Amino acid sequence: MDIDKLKDQLILHESLELKSYTCSAGYVTLGVGRNVEELGITEEEARYLLDNDILRVGKELDNAIPWWRDLSEVRQRVVVDMVFNLGISRFLNFKNAINAMQEQDWEEAAAQMLDSRWADQVGQRSHRLAKAMIENTLEV
Repeated sequence: MDIDKLKDQLILHESLELKSYTCSAGYVTLGVGRNVEELGITEEEARYLLDNDILRVGKELDNAIPWWRDLSEVRQRVVVDMVFNLGISRFLNFKNAINAMQEQDWEEAAAQMLDSRWADQVGQRSHRLAKAMIENTLEV
């Protein structure tokens, strides 16, 4: 069977949707007719999406605060983790924390991270990341 022709045929009949929608049968659907409500996604698919999201976040940070690449590997992971959760726009509202990071004032960066609605919302995640910002170590 010609798989490429089959893919084109299925896209013609199902359409290619890049955002979730409710199909005519009432199921949350994504991509080419993927019933994510009943089928979900595989771990492999989730990890593929994660890889792409990490690359996207890195590019967003490169555009917004290019010096972030000069941070230690652990602190880079903290920043990516925050942007992954908040989105780049909301992360950029952490002006005092970002300035402290750029000045390498890790205690102040951590304090600013914790003095936020985000910290209240994510609980222990914020404390782990703030501690990592100070200590430059983060075990997973």
